[in-house]
Amino acid sequence: MELRGHLDLLLLGALAAVGPAHGYAVITALRERTDDAFDLPEGTVYPALHRLERDGLVVSQWSAEAARRRRVYRLTSVGLAALEVKSAQWEVFATGVQRVVQWAT
Repeated sequence: MELRGHLDLLLLGALAAVGPAHGYAVITALRERTDDAFDLPEGTVYPALHRLERDGLVVSQWSAEAARRRRVYRLTSVGLAALEVKSAQWEVFATGVQRVVQWAT
């Protein structure tokens, strides 16, 4: 499935749902929540998380709670606001697509 344009929404939504998490936990949460529909490679997720951090939508810090240090990401207030905007835009888009598909069948 093509994720272009939707990856940020998925990552922000996952972080909002699971709370602060390291990248692999975000990948796992998305895979489990979507019954394997979104099994994203690390090479897709980590650069996107770094970009979201540069844009101020998430912040990260090192955590040593596990056996090894991991970078844990969490939403900022700007990220939460962006999630709300992107979610509203997605609803409009998804509703439009559904109407066309229903009309065509």
